[in-house]
Amino acid sequence: MSALARELGVNRVTLYRWVGSREQLLVEVIWNLTNHNITNAAATVDAEGITGAERIIRLVTRFIDKAISHPGMQAWLATEGESAMRLLTRHQNGFQPRLAGRLEELLQEEVEGGRLDLPADVHEVAYVLEQLVESYVYLFPIAGEQPEARRAEPILRMLLR
Repeated sequence: MSALARELGVNRVTLYRWVGSREQLLVEVIWNLTNHNITNAAATVDAEGITGAERIIRLVTRFIDKAISHPGMQAWLATEGESAMRLLTRHQNGFQPRLAGRLEELLQEEVEGGRLDLPADVHEVAYVLEQLVESYVYLFPIAGEQPEARRAEPILRMLLR
């Protein structure tokens, strides 16, 4: 935060007044990148004319791929993995409910359009998808395995068939 304050030409007190804590700033930055990547993934899939369960599968897989291949995210998880996971997976920090909500919106679009028939509540399915995203994005810190977005695809197909 000190380096950022210097770069902006303000003192640290002003910076903290603007953004809150370092953690709040990180969550906001990551959320903005996440939402941007989800929107881009949706646009790409939509341009291909894909709908229904396949739209959600491809969109989520592409988002996971973007998240795990982003150099900044890789560096952050490598240096501050526990802290990063705590910020992004706990409800009270604000990132996790926004991601689940965004996934719920995408599911709801397909359900309301008659292109996806879910045997469970959309809210619950969105929560499970959010948990699945977390599991694959944080695969290395959680299980010591290299993350790969394609590994999530068969699980997504099983959930959304």
